[in-house]
Amino acid sequence: MQAIVRIDDEVIGIEQFVRIWKLTGQFESLVEQFVRDRLTVRAAKKQGVRIAPEEIQERADRYRRLRGLHRAADTNRYLDHLGVSLDEFESFVTDDLYLEKMMERVCSPQAVERYFAAHSPRFDAIEVSHIVLDAEGKAKEMMSVLREDPESFAEMAREHSIAGTRASGGVIGRVLRGALKTDVEAKVFNAAVGDVLGPFLSGDRSFYEIFMVTAKHPATLDEDTAAEIRRLLREEWLAARAQEHVIEAR
Repeated sequence: MQAIVRIDDEVIGIEQFVRIWKLTGQFESLVEQFVRDRLTVRAAKKQGVRIAPEEIQERADRYRRLRGLHRAADTNRYLDHLGVSLDEFESFVTDDLYLEKMMERVCSPQAVERYFAAHSPRFDAIEVSHIVLDAEGKAKEMMSVLREDPESFAEMAREHSIAGTRASGGVIGRVLRGALKTDVEAKVFNAAVGDVLGPFLSGDRSFYEIFMVTAKHPATLDEDTAAEIRRLLREEWLAARAQEHVIEAR
């Protein structure tokens, strides 16, 4: 058994670590991230991404600085402690650069702009508030009150809502498409500012929700939208790469 840590006379090895990771549900996510990284590195090499020696040196120097390894002897002791050779360390640093450069291609500014142009309605946003109630009768009665006096929405939320947003008058804030249930989203995004909608029964049928649309924001390619597009581009690209390989979990 290869030991990782010792506590008094108890030796904990790799197999025990893996067993605990599996039982706690952490193992799958670690494997998934490792597979995603390997797929990216393989694709980068296949597409001819180039890594210059000076880039490897700069990235290795950065790694050492972050860990306070200012001398070569410090680095050697550190790697020996980890059981990692210099060649393995260089491979690790190089793969990190492949990952970075490949994602720069996949999520380039041009790719982000193209994605936004093709999917801009997806990034429309609204600002909403809600009131959550635990009974249908209460929800219908609340809707009657709000139809007569929509300006009392925040006050009613503070007095009657069972949601964590009650203190703020029910304010949820800015919401993108995809954040709400499909049937609710279609109605809320098509509503006008000031409209009150509901009550909507929750998916688990445990509560009723009433919404008010407080603002609408047509899609713009700001930094928040660009960050979300980069995330989507990464996920779609990785899903496509996964289809090109046979991946088996052991």
